[in-house]
Amino acid sequence: MKSSFLSLAILAMIFASCSTQEEVNVYSARHYDTDQALYEEFTEKTGIEVNLIEGGSDELIERVKSEGLNSPADILITVDAGRLWRAEEADILQPFESETLAERIPSSFRHPEGLWIGLSKRVRGIVANPETVENYEDLTYEDLADPRFEGRVCIRSSNNIYNQSLVASMIETIGAEATEEWAEGMVLNFARDPQGGDRDQIRGVAAGVCDVAVANHYYLAVMITGNDEADREAASQVEFVFPNQGEDGRGAHVNISGAGILKNSPNKENAIKFLEYLTTPDAQEYFIGGNNEYPINENAELAEVLEGFGEFKSDAVNVSALGRNNPEAIQIMDRAGWK
Repeated sequence: MKSSFLSLAILAMIFASCSTQEEVNVYSARHYDTDQALYEEFTEKTGIEVNLIEGGSDELIERVKSEGLNSPADILITVDAGRLWRAEEADILQPFESETLAERIPSSFRHPEGLWIGLSKRVRGIVANPETVENYEDLTYEDLADPRFEGRVCIRSSNNIYNQSLVASMIETIGAEATEEWAEGMVLNFARDPQGGDRDQIRGVAAGVCDVAVANHYYLAVMITGNDEADREAASQVEFVFPNQGEDGRGAHVNISGAGILKNSPNKENAIKFLEYLTTPDAQEYFIGGNNEYPINENAELAEVLEGFGEFKSDAVNVSALGRNNPEAIQIMDRAGWK
């Protein structure tokens, strides 16, 4: 009798082990219907079940910290390299290696020590009124601080992580002193106090509140392709500009949505398989279709609206610098009076 109980116990342990090997637990700050379809397709192709928990980036980071050694989470997916840096600072990520990922993802969109990778690209560019801004195609980020744009710039608040990462990238490329001078000039040129989201800045340009604004490309793409007639009309009145192009330009600032494997991941092998799947051309189309983001894998086809924006040169900054420089970026914005 004891032998039978022992055999059953051993079998239960084996089945539990097998079950663990056939799942991956994902904590995600992305909230798009297409992502769910992507996860279901991964399960169909691999037999690995995706267990999903959604929440805000900071909320999920705190959850992993509080769960500690007992955390079931394998992967953290979030948006903006600044938030990946927060996870790094919280010491909840572990390094991982994959030749497949190294081949598919440019080095500037991978953590230098293998703590995380980019999954999609987000360009923070300039939206301009082509009727009121001369040579708008040649705009640079630095131009927005020029006196000719006094009272003509719309932008979100300094609390916004996208703006913090933009400033962090400038610290990396032109230095802290020049960046602070730029931030001071920007504040002098604000058409109004920073308010609202990126779409509100685009609407501000269309309505004549300002002539230029800073926004992530996909907000305009969503307005162009969406069902809101007022937004489609507003989008038709502006142009998206990739800043700092040209022979001597450093290129447009590019951020990412990305993912890392958590330190106490119980299914690391499956987690790597999952990340490799997310970077296949077919899977990348879900990111493009769901939120009009640029693919991290350049072999994926672009959506028509992205093709319409044209080709561009991106800066060469490794996106890990966006997190590393975040504290200094916030200090510079505060000193400049960027609300």
